[in-house]
Amino acid sequence: MIIRIVKMTFAPQHVADFEQLFDRIKTQIRNFPGCMHLELLADLDNPNVFFTYSHWRSKEDLEKYRHSTLFAEVWPRTKVLFGDKPEAWSITQKHILA
Repeated sequence: MIIRIVKMTFAPQHVADFEQLFDRIKTQIRNFPGCMHLELLADLDNPNVFFTYSHWRSKEDLEKYRHSTLFAEVWPRTKVLFGDKPEAWSITQKHILA
């Protein structure tokens, strides 16, 4: 399993636009083959910083999404709303404590 974390900082005037966009496309992303989990997280101290936190069955599934028509439609519409450069990490779990 791959965990993908993407940090996105939006221009303050575009936060609502991003939230509306995410609300419209979240089900399509979540239902993309290989996506097992999707969350949108918001920074407590900075209201224009968001993180997507997603689980992917494999690196190949994540790459298929990143090269898909869906991503090609969503990412350009998201990028124009940024106030700063996004950051992204693909990670795997090492230990799970319950």
